Amino acid sequence: MPNQYTRTRAQLGTPALDVLRRAHVAVFGIGGVGGQAVEVLARSGVGELSLFDSDTVALSNLNRQLVALHSTLGQYKVDAMAARIADIDPTIIVHANRMFYNAETAPDVDLTQFDYVLDCIDTVSAKLLLIRRCKEAGVPILCSMGAANKLDPTAFRVADIEKTTVDPLAKVIRLECRKRRLGKVKVVFSEEQTLPPLQEEIEEAPTAARRTVPASNAFVPAACGLVCGSEVVKDLLRKAGVYRGKK
Repeated sequence: MPNQYTRTRAQLGTPALDVLRRAHVAVFGIGGVGGQAVEVLARSGVGELSLFDSDTVALSNLNRQLVALHSTLGQYKVDAMAARIADIDPTIIVHANRMFYNAETAPDVDLTQFDYVLDCIDTVSAKLLLIRRCKEAGVPILCSMGAANKLDPTAFRVADIEKTTVDPLAKVIRLECRKRRLGKVKVVFSEEQTLPPLQEEIEEAPTAARRTVPASNAFVPAACGLVCGSEVVKDLLRKAGVYRGKK
């Protein structure tokens, strides 16, 4: 009998849907990239999702973030995303964690409970910490690189961090991973050269943590999130030996 996963089942098969339903995936960072990735995971039927983000929805998020609506302004992004998932499939188990992942909060998160971790954080120190702790826990992780200051949604690629090019954030992560001897790290990165923001158009004042306010749009972060979400789904199916596509 048809249900909401009828089209997915026709492409992936019932064994694949069973694998996804049993999977528990954590997503760190529910912004322009992370929110779109979570949407992919939910609509693919991943049975349990843990969301991590301490931010609330702001007016400046409306141009690109899936959870950002006038009706959600001021809400925690994880709460807005959890409500959206419940409207997509109320049987999905969602854990909304209002948390910024750093050295202080990391011990509170048991990474071994997850089948996969998706890193959509935009700070270098948090990304490196999450990579290291996932390696120690033996949990697969996929990291998104930079999606700001870019215009080409077709330029994203999936590769090991050592094979990345162009992307400034990937360069930093690559060097730091070498220093820490973290080994292979799967990432989604863009081969597009960054396009500096128009300084005369910037309305938000820089903060102590971020000197230049990054420019962004509706389509590039979303494209990155779609690639991230799809890669998590495919990796889960590859590991279970039920993926029908290219290995």
